[in-house]
Amino acid sequence: MTLQIHTIVSQPFEENTYIVWREGRTEALVIDPGLEPNLILDCLAEHRLTPVAILNTHGHADHIGGNTALKEAFPQAPIVIGEHEAIMLTDPWVNLSAVFGSPVVSPPADRTVTAGETIDYAGIPLEVRFTPGHSPGHIVFVHRAQPTLIFGGDVLFRGSIGRYDFPGGSLAMLLTSIREQLFSLPDDSMVYPGHGPVTTIGHERRTNPFLTR
Repeated sequence: MTLQIHTIVSQPFEENTYIVWREGRTEALVIDPGLEPNLILDCLAEHRLTPVAILNTHGHADHIGGNTALKEAFPQAPIVIGEHEAIMLTDPWVNLSAVFGSPVVSPPADRTVTAGETIDYAGIPLEVRFTPGHSPGHIVFVHRAQPTLIFGGDVLFRGSIGRYDFPGGSLAMLLTSIREQLFSLPDDSMVYPGHGPVTTIGHERRTNPFLTR
């Protein structure tokens, strides 16, 4: 299976939205739609893609900001999020947008998922792993391929880790999530993070200053 992965960087937080589809097919996944949904819609139109699922790794506003526009354009595409993050979709205080004076809300989840589930949309199976620490119910989506692909939200970055000073965050939980849920994957596993460039598990295991001390 050959996957096409297109990254859209949304301002003002330089958040990565991923559009993922199988080569030769028109069904796509949109992972963590950011605050500039027009860029996402333009990309979908350019590549003649139809989203069949909107996946959220967690419920912070910069990762759900495009949900409403995508759901309006493609109402058949379910919004999928971890069971402990669903409340963040519809409450701007919990998703932190109201704190910054720009309330963001999303349609409610069509489906919530739990650790260990495997979901399959657009012919792309994804394993759900529970990775709290940045937010209480954060999940990542793992595609078992060669190499393994991890759509990791705000857990592990190139040379850094997600913030843990937001409500419900915990440094101890975040480090445990990385070591138990991500570092258990092969070194050549590719991490597609919520911010910044792609990295690999091996690179972070060897060099990430938060995880080597």
